[in-house]
Amino acid sequence: MKAQVEKMRIDKYLANMGVGSRSEIKRYIKNKRVMVNGVYITDNGLIINLDDDIRFDEEKISYRKFVYIMMNKPQGVISATEDKYQNTVLDLLDPSYLHFDLFPAGRLDKDTEGFLLLTNDGKLAHNMLSPKKHVEKKYYVEVIGHLVNEDKDAFSGNIIIDDGYECMPAKLEILDSNDISKAYVTIKEGKFHQIKRMFEAIGKEVTYLKRLTMGPLKLDENLELGEYRELTEQEMQMLNDYM
Repeated sequence: MKAQVEKMRIDKYLANMGVGSRSEIKRYIKNKRVMVNGVYITDNGLIINLDDDIRFDEEKISYRKFVYIMMNKPQGVISATEDKYQNTVLDLLDPSYLHFDLFPAGRLDKDTEGFLLLTNDGKLAHNMLSPKKHVEKKYYVEVIGHLVNEDKDAFSGNIIIDDGYECMPAKLEILDSNDISKAYVTIKEGKFHQIKRMFEAIGKEVTYLKRLTMGPLKLDENLELGEYRELTEQEMQMLNDYM
């Protein structure tokens, strides 16, 4: 059986794609700036198929329901959609993305850098963040004090943090043990300030934290702090297979 093509009002379609508000689009249509399948239209309530050829000022407007963005989050911005007093990760995006109502799929602390997924796909975000899914997240960390094998054992056990919560087993890979030690940490949950609190529980203080991976996705090394890009088809396939 042939799949049914989804339909939508032309003004809603163009508004969803960021062309303008409903009232603006009504004016654009009246001024013959909108074409459907090669014909200028006059009805802003016209029902179109999502696979129709839609053009505004002769530029093709392709429909996208969901957007998936990988960002290398810098320090100093918060993982939120809006804030009265602080810059958010959405403030780093080009305005052309804002009509998609993107939100961070999971948070990074204000002073933590690295991989952040921004999307408007609520179902995928829920799956990525669900405690039942145990999605792995890998971090690079620097701490004050020497890291030893006993610390690795503590992480692989069940560290109890300051509020009495017993963390799931995590993986600590020591890269350099010194006055400032360097390591990778992989966890399967995401409590508030969890990694910092886990290290506090073993008598260490985190001075730098960067998320490198989330599930099957790895931070693009070519992204400078504050830069972002959309996920590739291959990354989307990896994500779909993982979920």
